[in-house]
Amino acid sequence: MAETTADVTQDAVVIVPGIMGSELYDTVAEKTVWGLSGVAWLLKAWTRPHGLEPLRLTPRELEGETGRIKPTQLMRHSSWTPYLQGFEPYTDLIATARGCVADPAAVLEFPYDWRLPVSVNGRLLAEAARRHLSAWRAHPAHDEARRSRVDERPARLVFVAHSMGGLVAQAALDGTHDSDLAEDTRAVLTLGTPFYGAVKAAAILNSGRGAPVPLPHRQLRSISATMPGLHDLLPRYTCVLDGDDMRHLAPGDVSGIGGNAELAQAAADFHRKQAHVTLPGHRAVAGANQATLQSLTIRDGVVAPHHHGARQHSDGAFIRDPRGRLKLYDVKGDGTVYKESAAVGPAVTPLPLQHGALASDPVALKAVAEMLRDDEHLGPPQGAPGCGLNVPDLVEAGAPWTITLGGVDSLAGVQCEVADVAGSDVQSPKLGWGDGEIMARATVNAPGLYRVTVRTIDAHTITQLVLASDPRESGGDTD
Repeated sequence: MAETTADVTQDAVVIVPGIMGSELYDTVAEKTVWGLSGVAWLLKAWTRPHGLEPLRLTPRELEGETGRIKPTQLMRHSSWTPYLQGFEPYTDLIATARGCVADPAAVLEFPYDWRLPVSVNGRLLAEAARRHLSAWRAHPAHDEARRSRVDERPARLVFVAHSMGGLVAQAALDGTHDSDLAEDTRAVLTLGTPFYGAVKAAAILNSGRGAPVPLPHRQLRSISATMPGLHDLLPRYTCVLDGDDMRHLAPGDVSGIGGNAELAQAAADFHRKQAHVTLPGHRAVAGANQATLQSLTIRDGVVAPHHHGARQHSDGAFIRDPRGRLKLYDVKGDGTVYKESAAVGPAVTPLPLQHGALASDPVALKAVAEMLRDDEHLGPPQGAPGCGLNVPDLVEAGAPWTITLGGVDSLAGVQCEVADVAGSDVQSPKLGWGDGEIMARATVNAPGLYRVTVRTIDAHTITQLVLASDPRESGGDTD
């Protein structure tokens, strides 16, 4: 019997992570400032004053002198950030890509300094992708892989991008830096990319305004206030509820809520130019069924975010009720990016997943593998099954907190588990009904990073990471 040939692509793959998805090394201090392994580092970074001070952009860095911080690799460990919550590592995504190519040399991991503007990282990605494609075409395994494919064509590029990484890929392919790069690209798969921005970016800039917040949230606000990369994620759709109308978030609004008007304007100008860019062979995976911020109200410099937004008719007019009042809709999303911001392009697969798990969940990885192997069919939409999972981003060890499920109307077949990321401390909180929703109360005894896992009767698994702090080290007072 003849030997079965492996179903692998001859193409070159580039993996682009999301914001905070790359390890960063301080070349002056000679130490890693983001992405160390171990929960102890994570707790120290977020729950001690100035734990993340090395991430603050200096005046020289804002002027373009960006050699101090060097991105080293994609995150290999579970991580956590206030508001954005848990991020699963990229190890499974990398392994999936390597299993679909003719040789590991065909896969390029592209870490980048996510503090910087998307435009800067887009230029660096364009240069790196061109070098990678040239090197792979010259690799001995490339020609052998070509001979096993139907068309025997030379390799082209395939980008797999999570979150902000999709915006970086879009910037790399806009023709500014390499006019032939888009033509040399077969496909782009985006996982939860906020093509129209995310309200959470505004909430981060505003954290602590008007109400006390824990130390980790204050630290994130402080380092983000002058971070161009965060301003690149601000919502660009009509998201500000103003009386009985909707409008765009203006640079003046951004300054008033704690951000930087100049960075907001620069981001808006850049993304306006990107509006014409069509990603080659674009396929989008969008998170669904998770409670997600979609609009906001601003009053006296304080942001009130909402889990709903307005919709427009084809002529651009907002949909209103017979009295002329705005109709508000909750389309949900992945907990960070609302569905319509990520569901862009001719082929969209919705999955009931949280944002940080979109690049690691087995169902999402199956979509990645099918695209890399040049399968034109990603399967039926997966947005209806599963459930919504809502947990706090930060809890205190020893204090009870609530897990809430949405989109399920029965306890039958639903399982809930809370475990530390090492899997050594596992508990199964009892699910029950409360306020018309399925809920559970959980308590963890020690500080650390914990994964909440919910399995539904339709065999879907939804996860989210929660950081448990030491109550003695996580202050709640304002600056």
